[in-house]
Amino acid sequence: MFFQQDYAEPGPGVNPDAPEKTGVRRFLEILQLECVTIFKLNLLFLVSCIPVITIPPAIFAMNQVVRRMVLDRPVDCFYHYRLAFRAYWKQGYAAFFLVLVPLVLSGYGAAFYLRQAEGNFLLFLPFTLCSTVFFVTILASPYLYGLLSCGMGVREAVKLALPLGVGKPGRAVLAAVFVYGSLLASLLYFPLSVIYLLFLGFSFPCLIGNFYIRTVIKRFCPIAPAPDPGEEEEEA
Repeated sequence: MFFQQDYAEPGPGVNPDAPEKTGVRRFLEILQLECVTIFKLNLLFLVSCIPVITIPPAIFAMNQVVRRMVLDRPVDCFYHYRLAFRAYWKQGYAAFFLVLVPLVLSGYGAAFYLRQAEGNFLLFLPFTLCSTVFFVTILASPYLYGLLSCGMGVREAVKLALPLGVGKPGRAVLAAVFVYGSLLASLLYFPLSVIYLLFLGFSFPCLIGNFYIRTVIKRFCPIAPAPDPGEEEEEA
């Protein structure tokens, strides 16, 4: 079956005792092992976004599944996506609006004050404030989703994501460029980008973003993801 679980045994040629690869080698290894899962995850995400109102928990569920990939944990695409979608929908809505509202308001404010500043130099001050909020939100958003995906509460995740976005912007910039940049490019080149959006346009940038921030999240988020019911049964 297309959506049957993908995990359990290491794949052919994979030595479970081999030292973990890092950097580009590790990313290519994930692609090799999870290429089919990435494709299925993108389709699942698109289907679950059809009602529109389900977009926030769909984004969070996709991040949860991708986080399992970068942590080298077993991935059953349909099972883990559905589990995260149903169990963490509140976190999904919280993360979505905590990112969307500041981005929209600050982006609109920056554009408005920039136009008005041509006649009044002092209006560059609110423009600078709005621009700062806009870029800080973009840099903090990958960390916010990463921290929430590893089990941290919403308030604690926000308090940590903001200083991480400002204090450790390097990986956040790379994550934001691939996540937001690829989405913007896809919209600009629509409908030529339809095939890309259908098969890889959401899950692949999400994988790249989570891959870049994974080491920072590991350092600053000691909370391990709770085992899902399937794992608990296996341990029992």
